[in-house]
Amino acid sequence: MVVTALEVTGQIAVARAALPGRGTKGIDTMDLFTVIGRGHSGTRAMSHTLSASGVYMGQPQNGAGDLLPPEDMYEACRVFGRYVSWKGGLEWDFSKVLSMDPDPAFTRLIESFLSDVLASDADKKGWKIPETTLCWPWILKTFPEINGIYWVRNPRDCILGRHLTDDMARFGIEGPKSDDEREQRAISWRYQFELVKASPRPKRWVSLSLEEFVRNQDEVLKKLGELVGLEIARIPVKPEAVGRYKSAEGVSYYDFLGPAMQELGYEVPAGT
Repeated sequence: MVVTALEVTGQIAVARAALPGRGTKGIDTMDLFTVIGRGHSGTRAMSHTLSASGVYMGQPQNGAGDLLPPEDMYEACRVFGRYVSWKGGLEWDFSKVLSMDPDPAFTRLIESFLSDVLASDADKKGWKIPETTLCWPWILKTFPEINGIYWVRNPRDCILGRHLTDDMARFGIEGPKSDDEREQRAISWRYQFELVKASPRPKRWVSLSLEEFVRNQDEVLKKLGELVGLEIARIPVKPEAVGRYKSAEGVSYYDFLGPAMQELGYEVPAGT
């Protein structure tokens, strides 16, 4: 059956009307979930866990559990980035994005990106793609009753691999430039940490770490189950994912990561 663009738009409108905080009285609301966290934080583990537990995470997906195609999300991040001001160094002014309503162009792009999810009649649904983190305050304004899952990983492991968000200029965000590739990734990590920290929390929110998931999966699944309201499935874990920086060549720590690492409970190298 061929579905026209007009029919898809109508499905999205109906789905949005049913969203918590946007629904009409008397209409059952649906549970909507998203996973935020910088690329290479291990967010694929959470996407796969939710899918295995009966949460519809959209189609199509790649092997990392990212909802595809990503172009509308990328462009939505660029729209968001226009309203973030760089103050120099490692300081950004988020006051405008936190106080204003989302740009209508952002809303259209997010609705397009999430068209499959929003049109689904699944009881519980959501999506995962790391770039969601880059526009998290406006995701929350678009879906004020969303369930947020914040997934973190020791930045020393997180910055070992390349990710599209390493260069934030791709998404219209100004910031320091470094010829050191890992330092550039660390700057991106710090920016995303600061953005999430500055943002309000949804009513239903849980912060989890890859390290917890690997070392004590049962406890993490318990916390997740309380949020999702489902029996959470176990997936295989890779113990070697924790502490890879210890055997990696090159620098994996920069002093400007220290305060954030302490806040998240990670050990900061002695003498820094």
